[in-house]
Amino acid sequence: MPRIKTPTITDHRDWRRSQLIEAAAAIALESGGEAITVASVAARAGLSRTTVYEYFASSADLAADLVIDELESFASALTSATTADDVPLIAIENWIQASLQYIADGRHLLAKALNAVDLPRNRAASIGAAHRALLAPLRAKLIELGIEDTDFALSMIQSTTDSASRRIESGDNAEKVISSTTHFCIAGLTALVSH
Repeated sequence: MPRIKTPTITDHRDWRRSQLIEAAAAIALESGGEAITVASVAARAGLSRTTVYEYFASSADLAADLVIDELESFASALTSATTADDVPLIAIENWIQASLQYIADGRHLLAKALNAVDLPRNRAASIGAAHRALLAPLRAKLIELGIEDTDFALSMIQSTTDSASRRIESGDNAEKVISSTTHFCIAGLTALVSH
């Protein structure tokens, strides 16, 4: 039996899982999500295929965990940005800026590479929950702001930030796009509050 170099077996399993997730992420970024296979991940991590199967039922299961980990990391960044200020409008500005900076920094490229992967249906609920967690801190601040139709406000912000994301990806000046988008969204939200 190989020597465990972590304090506990649980720590070792967490470390090994992270090692496999990192290998899968590197493969996805280099060659696209379809290139994630049990064999390619095992080779990249320097482990046997059997070891990969100890942690993941299939390559699709591994890709699903990778998507969920990425969404949870993004949600954590957005939550931190949103809770950095108690004033709802400033917190919303922070959310918009953080979400677009994520695009500008290229941190979204992993999620983009995984778009083409056929993920297991039994993981859809977990992936959906991870997606909803991205908007949760924003929804709370919209309620604090006094906006009654938060679904409408969220859809407007999401549409605007999606459009801004495409502009940033196409090479537009990210700083300018982020600033303009933030001002546009805040003006729209202010109008919704005043009605």
